[in-house]
Amino acid sequence: MIEVIGLRKEYPGCPAVGDVSFTVPAGGIVGLLGPNGAGKSTILKILSGYMPGTHGTVRVAGFDVFHQSAEVRKRIGYMPENNPLHLDMRVKDYLTFRARLKGMGAREIRDRVAAVLDQCDLIGVDRRVIGQLSKGYRQRVGLADALVAKPELILLDEPTIGLDPNQIRSVRELILSLGCNYTVLLSTHILSEVEITCSHVIILNQGKVLASGTKQNLLDGLGGGKEIHVELAAPESALREILATIEGLEHFDLKPVGEGYLGCVLKVRPGFDLRPVLFEMARERGWVLRELTQVRQTLEDAFVRVIRDHSQDQS
Repeated sequence: MIEVIGLRKEYPGCPAVGDVSFTVPAGGIVGLLGPNGAGKSTILKILSGYMPGTHGTVRVAGFDVFHQSAEVRKRIGYMPENNPLHLDMRVKDYLTFRARLKGMGAREIRDRVAAVLDQCDLIGVDRRVIGQLSKGYRQRVGLADALVAKPELILLDEPTIGLDPNQIRSVRELILSLGCNYTVLLSTHILSEVEITCSHVIILNQGKVLASGTKQNLLDGLGGGKEIHVELAAPESALREILATIEGLEHFDLKPVGEGYLGCVLKVRPGFDLRPVLFEMARERGWVLRELTQVRQTLEDAFVRVIRDHSQDQS
């Protein structure tokens, strides 16, 4: 659905995007993840045809964004970070107006406006003036606008910014439902948003792609081993001696946690599950085991590590 090759966007004395390349397959939700200023919004503006790139090739559904912009725009629904709605219009009238701008016929407009009002849960406020709606409902109107022409690709730039927790949950559920029928590229700096909604992730920093892939492949590729947290009542010297012989155990730390128990944090190599081994070790020796928990590396761990490594390379 999206192919970006060697994309650069330069302002005088300030490169915003530097030699970025990535692809997005058709179907599903892809997260464009990065800190503020990473170049996420710039890339979405270029993909939508709103802004030209300085160098590189960008294709959407096989069409060149720079040379076949009209064909690309027909296939895109775009909701910018600062949703540019007409606040003096009523919701239904605004969506009808937007559908006309997108070249849709009268019967198609009627059917699609009714469909997106229902899909975005706006039927109860369709006669309300947009300026009188809450921020959450305005975001829904922006999503309905992006969907009304039934595009192949939906670009969402920070869709939950400024919303309260209930509104965030509601908008996220709506975005999740879109992944079944559309390709969605979601720009955000909120890790939990990507964890919940996205199947694939592209990590950006300072205008460069640092990593991309499925969430699990990203973790595996970053050495996504697991940690096991254990608490048991055992002699420290004997426990250290046994742990040093266990295959697949990369590193361990022990410390007393009170009441005669030792807390153990075990770093396990990828591909090993040591929980059965640890349980059997405690059972055979009569050691009381009160915790045995596997902690997987999270997307936040991977993100922090990628950004840190990139910063160290730059310095």
